[in-house]
Amino acid sequence: MPRVRIVLVEPQEAGNVGAVARVMKNFGFEELWIAGEHPKLEPVAGWWASGAEDVIAKARRVATLHHAIADAQMTIATTSARGRTTPVDFTPSDVAQIPMADDAVLALVFGREDRGLTREEVVQCRRTAAIPTNPDFPTMNLAMAVGVFCFALWSDGLSGRRRAESPPLHGRPEAALLERLHERAEALLLEVGFLHANNPDRVYDDLRAIAGRADLDAREATILLGIIHQIEWKLGR
Repeated sequence: MPRVRIVLVEPQEAGNVGAVARVMKNFGFEELWIAGEHPKLEPVAGWWASGAEDVIAKARRVATLHHAIADAQMTIATTSARGRTTPVDFTPSDVAQIPMADDAVLALVFGREDRGLTREEVVQCRRTAAIPTNPDFPTMNLAMAVGVFCFALWSDGLSGRRRAESPPLHGRPEAALLERLHERAEALLLEVGFLHANNPDRVYDDLRAIAGRADLDAREATILLGIIHQIEWKLGR
């Protein structure tokens, strides 16, 4: 089973952070990262953690989402059904079935309690996931959402399920490599006029989604970076 990392982006309530820590520990996960601004956690988070205070004590605090996922081989942005206009890649059960090496990092990213993740934060992640809920009441409490994903991953590991036709992938690139690929590709497409300078993300976000579905391994990402470098060199010459 991969190393599961729960990333909270700018959580607004210390009690929610404590409840997240508690439900993580219920299912055997203890790697918690907090990205961006957050309220003072103690003592409220400890009250809500109720036995999982060690998860909070060990939590990593970083300035941005990029810092929290840079070394992860699979990054998944979670979203709710509220206001969603684009398709979502996975359910929690699907996430549990992603073949990954045991030493790889799977980062699940959760947004703010009131408005979730921004578009810019979502596109930093390789894939998206949502919990199927009642369309008349789609949103869930932060800790409840984390708990659903943790349960899916824990139960998959407990039963030892793994698709026989999809062995664990050892060559998944870290998020930092993929982000470097996207930055170079977007700059190149701007230079040659494929993207419009006034709104390049409108089209490039679709290209990011295509690359995410392609599930590039590290070698493939490196080859694409090499192609971009050669094109840049030729244009410069």
